Amino acid sequence: MMSSDTTRENPEFLVLPTMAGAPQVPDDTSSARDHVEVALLPVTGDNGEAQLTALAFTSVPLLVEAMGERQPWVIIPTGELERCLVGSGARSVLIDPRPADGGE
Repeated sequence: MMSSDTTRENPEFLVLPTMAGAPQVPDDTSSARDHVEVALLPVTGDNGEAQLTALAFTSVPLLVEAMGERQPWVIIPTGELERCLVGSGARSVLIDPRPADGGE
């Protein structure tokens, strides 16, 4: 089961950054409409080992602030998050991550 880092109340929907724009759907494969490659990042866990982590945002403005306005994204119901990440390799989800201050 995935862990989730969040300080916000339970939002109805989450915005996930994706690797590309809207998926290309072959005419003869309707199941391809259900697949989007979400962005995963290696994050060092409490045990010191890197694990793939999905990023999720509680609003589009927060995603844009953290990742820029050209970042492709998809909105999913919060209750579907775990199902949507099955098979992705994600071991955790980071909610509303903030960009690092680069000035230190």
